[in-house]
Amino acid sequence: MYSKALGFEMLKQFKDRDGFDGVVLGHQKHAYHLEFIHQHGKTVGKASTQDNLLVFYIDCSRVWERACRNMIDAGFEVVESNNPYWENVGKTFEDVDGYRLVLQNMDWDR
Repeated sequence: MYSKALGFEMLKQFKDRDGFDGVVLGHQKHAYHLEFIHQHGKTVGKASTQDNLLVFYIDCSRVWERACRNMIDAGFEVVESNNPYWENVGKTFEDVDGYRLVLQNMDWDR
């Protein structure tokens, strides 16, 4: 789901490492990645709040619009953000476990 939506590739995968399975997604040359870990015998819970967010800033409108389409095509649902700030210049998406990701159509002002 995340690979298709964000264009990530699988950088690493492991099975039954001390009772954990996992996958590392990202881009080879980027300084960040996402790790999805599952512990054997545990049930995956829903997100504890609607403000557990992963946020990506995309300043080019054309690239942002394409990224939003990719999110929907990958199975994410567009949802209203709990915080109105994210509705100003972005879209909030929710995955099947209730975790949310925001694509913000602006440059990140550090």
